[in-house]
Amino acid sequence: MTGSSLARLSLPHPLALLVGCVLLAAALSWVLPAGQYQRREDSATGRSVVVPGTYSRVPPQPVGPFEALVAIPKGIVDAASVIGLVFLIGGAFTVIERAGTLSRLAQGLGRRVSGRGLLVIPVASLAFSLGGIMMQMSEELIAFVPMLLLLTRQLGFTPVVAVSMSLGAAGVGAAFSPVNPFQVIIAQKVAELPSASGLGFRIGVLVPALALWIGGTMLYARRTARQPQALPDDRAARLDRRDILVLAAIVSAFAIYIYGAQRLGWEFDQLAALFLVVGTLAGLLGRLGVGGTADAFVEGFRSMAFAGLLIGFARAIYVVLSEGQIVDTLVHGLFAPIAGLPTALAALGMLVVQAVLHVPIPSTSGQAVLTLPLLVPLSDLIGLSRQVTVLAYQYGAGLCDLVTPTNGALMAMLAAAGVRYEDWLKFVLPLYALLMAMALLALIVAVAAGLR
Repeated sequence: MTGSSLARLSLPHPLALLVGCVLLAAALSWVLPAGQYQRREDSATGRSVVVPGTYSRVPPQPVGPFEALVAIPKGIVDAASVIGLVFLIGGAFTVIERAGTLSRLAQGLGRRVSGRGLLVIPVASLAFSLGGIMMQMSEELIAFVPMLLLLTRQLGFTPVVAVSMSLGAAGVGAAFSPVNPFQVIIAQKVAELPSASGLGFRIGVLVPALALWIGGTMLYARRTARQPQALPDDRAARLDRRDILVLAAIVSAFAIYIYGAQRLGWEFDQLAALFLVVGTLAGLLGRLGVGGTADAFVEGFRSMAFAGLLIGFARAIYVVLSEGQIVDTLVHGLFAPIAGLPTALAALGMLVVQAVLHVPIPSTSGQAVLTLPLLVPLSDLIGLSRQVTVLAYQYGAGLCDLVTPTNGALMAMLAAAGVRYEDWLKFVLPLYALLMAMALLALIVAVAAGLR
């Protein structure tokens, strides 16, 4: 896509776009044959994985127009825990904003980097990328939108920069991570590879990928910079003890959640509960009172309603494909031609197909347990390293999260930041193309070096 065509890019409203995708998925259920693989419980991953060579046709289950619309509320129910997290995060941070902590923090940071605003981008991007590298954080980052918007506004940057140096940096970190438990680690378990194998190679690709993303964000920020907001220089705008306590509570909530996720099997429900506590504490410390705190939560829920709907609508696409029983058909049909390709081309083909599949299957861990049990025997058959097969999955699916509208976290983050999807695409597509080229080159090097 050329620069001029990017500039003219105009897309429907995000909800209309997602409804169109739901209807397209329903139409495919009438065109594609229904089919399924057999599945078994895998003790290594604790998940249900497909059994290679067991694909067979099943009676067609075409999804009609009304059933496609019914899939939308089903998708909302399916994504209930994520939507609940988004609502409670939005409520908590509205309370914190009303208490004045966010504005004082943003003003304090703005004063410290006055005249050096571009330095915020690499610092923030590296911090958020660690969340992607270690935990594949995505929906959780919506919590930081209010503060990031205040900060970027004061530095003269657009909201696109706020999304890029948070969710974007985390997405790049997750896509190239050597230790992401929900992507590379689970994929290595399915492929029967040692955890952290290929660590050095992944780090060697991760570093230039992050440098490319940060550099691209800085160039965009400088090109689109506006007049920064004037910062008040008064004592009322400085952080006080109550603000420090609120910020400590936020950090503690994430620290407790990370421990719980790694040790206790915690998921989004527990993080949502932690933010309910944080918001309540912030309201009481900020002297909003019980009624004022409740009012702020309600205002936050309103501000996140659109973001929550986008997550549910995006999930509905997969619901339609699953009810039409064509998910396995898509996987079977897309991977079958790869078997006849030379080794290096097969690796590149896997990456491309994994990227394509990530549009209807937006869960990276779900995609791993669906596709890798099929690709590992194929890799062994054609002499392709299993490690390279995992890399192709990791790069293809992970990078697709930066652009696909079926990624509910991306659409919700854009909605929360007030960024139109087409404006995001104008920024991200050139960087996405460069990152994909880097990933393809990394696969070629991995094949040539015999990475195991």
